[in-house]
Amino acid sequence: MLQGKKIIIGVCGSIAVYKSALLVRLLVKAGAEVKVIMTDSALDFITPLTLSTLSKNPVLNKFSNSETGEWTNHVDLGLWADLIVIAPASANTIAKMANGYCDNLLLATYLSAKCPVFVAPAMDLDMYAHKSTKENLAKLQSYGNKVIVPASGELASGLVGEGRMQEPEEIVEELEKNFSKGKLAGKKVLITAGPTYEALDPVRFIGNHSSGKMGYAIAHEAASQGAEVILVSGPTHLSVSNSAIQLISVSSADEMFTACKEHYSKVDICILSAAVADYRPKIKADQKIKKKGEEMTLELVKTFDIAAELGKLKKKHQINVGFALETENESSNASSKLKSKNFDLIVLNSLNDKGAGFGHDTNKITIIDKNNNSKAFDLKSKQEVAKDIINSIIDVK
Repeated sequence: MLQGKKIIIGVCGSIAVYKSALLVRLLVKAGAEVKVIMTDSALDFITPLTLSTLSKNPVLNKFSNSETGEWTNHVDLGLWADLIVIAPASANTIAKMANGYCDNLLLATYLSAKCPVFVAPAMDLDMYAHKSTKENLAKLQSYGNKVIVPASGELASGLVGEGRMQEPEEIVEELEKNFSKGKLAGKKVLITAGPTYEALDPVRFIGNHSSGKMGYAIAHEAASQGAEVILVSGPTHLSVSNSAIQLISVSSADEMFTACKEHYSKVDICILSAAVADYRPKIKADQKIKKKGEEMTLELVKTFDIAAELGKLKKKHQINVGFALETENESSNASSKLKSKNFDLIVLNSLNDKGAGFGHDTNKITIIDKNNNSKAFDLKSKQEVAKDIINSIIDVK
């Protein structure tokens, strides 16, 4: 399964770095082509010669060779790789990845990559348990990266697993899963995400608080299950790290509708998780609106109802999934929306549930099908919620 795959191993400064040598050996033995990038701090724990010998490639560390002038192109490296795994990943490197820092070759390659990225943390338990580290790991996951840790939090030895780097054999197994055909292999999936911005003038707009995290998590999960994904996204700071996801960036509801309508006939599954504005200003001012008087009246008109319009175009083989964010009469409102918009499933979440809705890294959902059967889920990370949603869609098929 790893035969011929191009894999970059990022190695950071950690006592667990000895596991990197075994990881490289296992990947080469499995037929992968491996290149290793070491941070400066990693050089204090293991020699480049060891990893170079095992990988059968020179170990990379600097942007250029000062003696020969040879340049190591991080963009080419990022495009070359089918997968990047950073193991061990130190707290320092995780923080830099989460916040877009780019002060070494490994980070520059990460920011240039279009492939899946796996991170195997390794650090002192107190550092791992610190709120800032937890938040940085959550950020990495929201960007579509996969964090590999001992599954149960306990190791076979009985020692607490938090902060310990996952064993190389387990990491290889996770990487193999990435290249295996998922349950959505051969399927095309259209997903909407984020807010829409309805312009008042060149400066101001009407919008909402959607971060896009849920939609992006669903897109990455669908891609990990083998789907070819078209992600139509409103304005958001999030990015895509999987080459199976085609990102189409839009701003307004009309732009999102146009993009969805263009691609809808070609997809098998449509997941409408975006928070689309119901109304837009009737007139967009060409110049910035100046402040006049004590009051201002805006005339609004309805936007296209994307879900309803696509529901009219739906074919028998297609599955449409909607979202309902409610504050009252949640179940009845969601069920009504499911029927009126020709959904097969609707994902209900309530702003009354702590940790759910806009801006959070977690969500709490109930999935209702067209037979009005419902299943409630506990509060989970949006990555785990995305898995529940995709599994529910697979069950429909």
